[in-house]
Amino acid sequence: MNHKTENMHKKPLKTIMLMGCTSDAGKSFLTAALCRHYANLGYQVRPFKAQNMSNFAAVTRDGLEIGRAQYLQALAARVLPDVRMNPVLLKPMADTRSAVVVMGKPDPEISALPWFDRKPRLWGVVQEALHSLQQEAEILIIEGAGSPAEINLKKSDIVNMRVAKEAQAEVYLIADIDKGGAFAHLLGTWMCLDEEERSLVKGFILNKFRGDKTLLREAPMWLEQQTGIPVVAIVDMLPNKLPEEDTLHYRAEPRFGVKNIALLCYPYASNLDEFDPLVHQSGVQVVPLRDLQNLEVYDALILPGSRNTAESLRWLDQTGWKVQVQQFASTGKPVLGICGGMQLLGRRLLDPHNIESGDAEGLGLLEVETTLDPDKTTLQTCIPYLDGEVSGYEIHHGITRNLGATPWLPHELGWQQGNVRGAYLHGLFENRLFVQEFLNILQLQAEVPDWSGELEQELNRIAEQAIKTSGWEGFLS
Repeated sequence: MNHKTENMHKKPLKTIMLMGCTSDAGKSFLTAALCRHYANLGYQVRPFKAQNMSNFAAVTRDGLEIGRAQYLQALAARVLPDVRMNPVLLKPMADTRSAVVVMGKPDPEISALPWFDRKPRLWGVVQEALHSLQQEAEILIIEGAGSPAEINLKKSDIVNMRVAKEAQAEVYLIADIDKGGAFAHLLGTWMCLDEEERSLVKGFILNKFRGDKTLLREAPMWLEQQTGIPVVAIVDMLPNKLPEEDTLHYRAEPRFGVKNIALLCYPYASNLDEFDPLVHQSGVQVVPLRDLQNLEVYDALILPGSRNTAESLRWLDQTGWKVQVQQFASTGKPVLGICGGMQLLGRRLLDPHNIESGDAEGLGLLEVETTLDPDKTTLQTCIPYLDGEVSGYEIHHGITRNLGATPWLPHELGWQQGNVRGAYLHGLFENRLFVQEFLNILQLQAEVPDWSGELEQELNRIAEQAIKTSGWEGFLS
């Protein structure tokens, strides 16, 4: 197909839904690949995920929160990110508690409801967003969540097969073959579906394949004989620079001859993907840390955002990390806190409205004090910086009061105290100007690429390799 129409369609020309046998099967990645594939063919493409659970959030141009994965998928589709693409976002704050964001805004009332009582309040929101996108999309690419075979959750489903039936989508089931057991996962998932749900499944996808495809031998044919469903694509393991949806898979160790940067991954750390430009920067090694260790081999320390800053502070204290961070700061090496990380660096965190989990004593490295406020700030921001400007986004309940730190960023967005800096602005490392200054502080001379251009190249590359070279393209026309 290579067709583009100027007319709006009451129903898309094609609605595709990707579901996984497990979490982390590659749904978000392949959804982005499909969005770019069809956008490159000239279609009006829209991504959609009814409900996402992630502390990796983005802010749309109109100041609303959506999952980072859907934000990227919109860019892959070459359209502005829109909150309708992710109408329900769950942000974990504890093992049994999540903040519920509905159409881009926190909803404390729904957040307080038990899990199984939420569906009647949320399904109508999902339907409205879905049908609204259907009115304008020629191609609608829908992503499921987890697995559609979770029998215990089917009654409360608003994201998997209930959405597929509502949209009458062509469903493709994805298995991560790298983890093993892929054929059992696909067969077992298919068997857990009812007859109407099975009728929507058009193909199986083996994702993250390594090695010689001939070793699969008769297995795909055997699976088709059992189910009547063909294996439509075998997608190679494709290392890439695209941001991760909600889990930090990236691992690294300090290396000799580069600048080693520690990224402290405390519980409820958020938006870790914003450091991807630094991860892929030449001359730098970013090392995510969770288990306590001495920081003396590191040249800089970054404290990321947190969805529950007080709990993150308590964890730092209980594990011994608090002392390690304070000792590192005393060496004069750069320390940077972003949003919740900046709040951690301050004297105190006050929570009079019990928005997170009560008051907590900070690290005391930045002379500021933060009070959590029920009104949440969510907006895209551009500010002057050095001899240019930087842009990013804000997502925070905190209102921070300066107790003696030096203002660093305008509009009370950042403060500095010697080698310690903190900012409310996410996305700083996506700005070439900021990265260059950061590297200068580390006394590192290196070329800084344009990150948005890097992502554009990656999206085109994965659309080519994940769709065309996998054999899937013939089933999509």
